[in-house]
Order: sequence, then C-alpha cells, then structure tokens
Amino acid sequence: MPGVKHTEVKVRVENDEILWISGERKREDFFVGGREVKYMRVERNAVAKFLRKFNLPANVNLDTIAATCRHGLLTVIVHKIPPPPLPRPKNFDIPITSDAVASRHDEP
Repeated sequence: MPGVKHTEVKVRVENDEILWISGERKREDFFVGGREVKYMRVERNAVAKFLRKFNLPANVNLDTIAATCRHGLLTVIVHKIPPPPLPRPKNFDIPITSDAVASRHDEP
C-alpha cells in the first residue's frame, strides 16, 4: 500500500465472517523553499479510495486478528482455532465362552 499512511487504512471484521480492508490515499502538496511543487506527470490519482473483502473460514479466532502497516506493507494476521482431536479407534479383545454359544443352540 505505497503512499498510504496507516491512519488512512481501516481493517475490520463484519458479521464474524468477512474481513474488510478499506481506506483512502490522499496526495499531499509539497513545498520546497516556500514554493509549492508542481507535478508534470502523476502516475496515480491524487485521491483514491479502495476496498477489499475476504471471506473468513469458520475456524478463525476472531479475538487474535492483528494488523500492522510498515513501509507501505499491510500485514494482517488471522489465527485459526485448532481442530478438535480425532477420536482414536478402540482396540479390545472379546472373551469367548462356550456357555453362551451352547445355551443359544439348546433352546427350542
């Protein structure tokens, strides 16, 4: 985000599922020796608004979202909640008795 001050950027979460990054870049007039600097050619508009939306996954930890802006680079850190551990399969032996098998076959 070159040319944009961190005070001109807004990062917010809407409805716990959408991350919004918005702002406005304003060109400041420069003075050298008490005289205003005139631009012959400008590659970017003097005032530019921007907005980006990102859908967040369901397992986002909303309390730990953080954003920093240094040297024109905006970094947004979004931590996820770890998934619950998967249930481990149970392994056990089934005892075999001769009484249970015999009693089933002996009944009429």
